[in-house]
Amino acid sequence: MKKNKQIEKNAKIVNKHLNSKLKGNPKKLYDAAGHLIVHGGKRLRPYMVIRSCQILGGRISNAMSAASAVEMIHNFTLVHDDIMDNDEIRHGVPTVHKKYGIPIAILAGDVLYSKAYQIITESKLSPDSTTQLVSRLAKACVDVCEGQLLDVKMAEDKKIPTQAEYITMIGKKTAALFDVSCAMGAICATNKNKDISNLSSFGRNLGIAFQITDDLIGVMGDPKVTKKPVGNDLREGKKSLPILMALKSAKGKDKKIILKAFRNSKVTRNNLNKAVDAIRSLGIEENVRKQALKYAERAEKSLATYSGSAKIDLVALLDFVVKRTT
Repeated sequence: MKKNKQIEKNAKIVNKHLNSKLKGNPKKLYDAAGHLIVHGGKRLRPYMVIRSCQILGGRISNAMSAASAVEMIHNFTLVHDDIMDNDEIRHGVPTVHKKYGIPIAILAGDVLYSKAYQIITESKLSPDSTTQLVSRLAKACVDVCEGQLLDVKMAEDKKIPTQAEYITMIGKKTAALFDVSCAMGAICATNKNKDISNLSSFGRNLGIAFQITDDLIGVMGDPKVTKKPVGNDLREGKKSLPILMALKSAKGKDKKIILKAFRNSKVTRNNLNKAVDAIRSLGIEENVRKQALKYAERAEKSLATYSGSAKIDLVALLDFVVKRTT
């Protein structure tokens, strides 16, 4: 699939705005806060903010502060997630806490979180719109924290969760930020609740499709492309949808091979590859892609009453998300 030129173009505009807002002293703190931003990211969430504003006739300039705020919150969650998971690499570079140490990484995350709200209040939107943006983003942050803990508890629990429990978890942990990105974009263009609700629904369903696809990549993605070992999530014992499906449908020898690798940090590369091959043989990839497509179709229905280039770009984003391999 060819690269999405619109996303790349949008990312450059957002990056310029982000870099202008992430400057200050002590310099090391702001270098740490901007570390992941400088070294990658597709800027999908800011893209959704801007296109959600444009689909309702709003201007990019109206949405830029909200777009940058959402990206700051996203990176705040990444910095703290990497500390919690003790991950060493993200975007192909050392994570913030590995490069700068845990104390500075925690502060860098806190700066990103605080700056997000600061730049919203500095925007030229009406006081009512600004209040809505702050309220929506705060609620999304609470959802992300709740979803993160659900994920942690799910990993610790010996019980295999149901698909519904998994969807609830990713609905908070991941989809909440997609949801709020589109809702905030809409708020930057209108005060009509129906439009805000439609864009919110689009974002939520897109976010679920995104995470389902992401979890598939985490199990059987190409390490040359993902920059992570094949079967990484399986070895770490993550209870993602492809792994849940595999554990439920595998029988006999296949199940033993998968369980031998599941949550086994010392599993050999050979046994891990065998486990991934066993999951592939069950047709898990096709089934997971179908689940992602189901939510993508729900997202598209939310935009049924709209038209124009911004709608075309948002619908194209669904295809990009569901078919992606990184």
